[in-house]
Amino acid sequence: MKLVVAIVQNQDSRRLADEFTEKGVRATKLSSTGGFLRAGNTTFLMGVEDKKVNETLDLIKENCSTRTQTMMSPPSYDFSLESDLTYPVNVEVGGATIFVLPIDQFLQF
Repeated sequence: MKLVVAIVQNQDSRRLADEFTEKGVRATKLSSTGGFLRAGNTTFLMGVEDKKVNETLDLIKENCSTRTQTMMSPPSYDFSLESDLTYPVNVEVGGATIFVLPIDQFLQF
């Protein structure tokens, strides 16, 4: 058995949760916040049988797409510059960050 931890953008979380329900994948859903963009994320925790790990990873891959988002660059704190301008930059967001960890013991009470 493995513990699959999937961190996905909120935009993708409902679609992924619906797909998990449809395919019988039991998951615990936690709200989380990303560090770089400080945007809302959803973290899914799943106990998955070894033989179903790849199927679960495929579901995540199919439902969590990357996209480009424009954001304003953070202001510079270099006081040697005459002006403190921010400018738009394109960053890639979405997709999923996944950790697959071994489980020594699984109990349900």
